[in-house]
Amino acid sequence: MKENELAKIIVDKCLKIHRALGPGLLESVYEEILFYEISKDSINCRRQVGIPVVYDDIRMDLGFRADMILGDKVILELKSVENILPVHKKQVLTYLKITRMKLGLLINFNVELIKHGITRIVNNL
Repeated sequence: MKENELAKIIVDKCLKIHRALGPGLLESVYEEILFYEISKDSINCRRQVGIPVVYDDIRMDLGFRADMILGDKVILELKSVENILPVHKKQVLTYLKITRMKLGLLINFNVELIKHGITRIVNNL
């Protein structure tokens, strides 16, 4: 499955979850439910994936973690915050660069309409 196909599935599932539960819950609740929804479709999905940093010949496993990675192609960073800050977008872009993946979705569930909480971040897509 390609990045954009995975992204459509993710957006549809986030819409379903947000319609059912609305804003205001902890990020961990949305992560658990989104993982459950994605797993029902037998899509390869990993949670809390460690992302090592490699510089020259040094590999550093410093605890950077992507909330979810789907199909080894799309990184999801989930939030439940009042406002998405520029640093959140930069975080996803850095994850994409380090992993050499092309698409990331920054999803903030703490919004009135979920479409306002989804930010698509690309790395040479």
